[in-house]
Amino acid sequence: MATSRAARLRVQVKVSGNGGANVDTGFPVLDRLLGLVAEYAGFDLVMALAPGRAAEDAAAAGEALGQELSKYLRARKAQGYGSAVLPVNEALAQVVLEVSERPLLVSNVDLSDERVGGLGTDLVTEFLRRLAEGAGITLHVRLIAGDDAQHVLEAMFKALGVALSRACRPRRRE
Repeated sequence: MATSRAARLRVQVKVSGNGGANVDTGFPVLDRLLGLVAEYAGFDLVMALAPGRAAEDAAAAGEALGQELSKYLRARKAQGYGSAVLPVNEALAQVVLEVSERPLLVSNVDLSDERVGGLGTDLVTEFLRRLAEGAGITLHVRLIAGDDAQHVLEAMFKALGVALSRACRPRRRE
């Protein structure tokens, strides 16, 4: 379990879970998106964040989640890479990730002028950047199609869940 910011943030992941999520970040939209990650990854996710400063807290939550996932992504038998393409209505997103010594987020998604459920979507970009840094992964997020910001975000996070699940599962025997 990763804890930071003087116990204001608690994150726990069980990769051999059932896809359940108990998430309270103070951002209902982010809570819903992280619930999709857990559901599509088949991970059990617990995240609790005491109220504080919005942008900094979202970034810290991403980093803490990445740090918690890092041990599973870097496990001796873990595949260490994964990808997925998933839709939500008109939106279609692709996520590709790989364990890396040069963590990085590369994305063509620009929703900086959009607000979804009170959440500035630029917070989502910073969340994903810090997730990549905390997990030590190269993370590519591509929007293939989509006009509705909520649908775009949901497609991204569903694909992220599947890609993370694939990266954490054991390698195939050769």
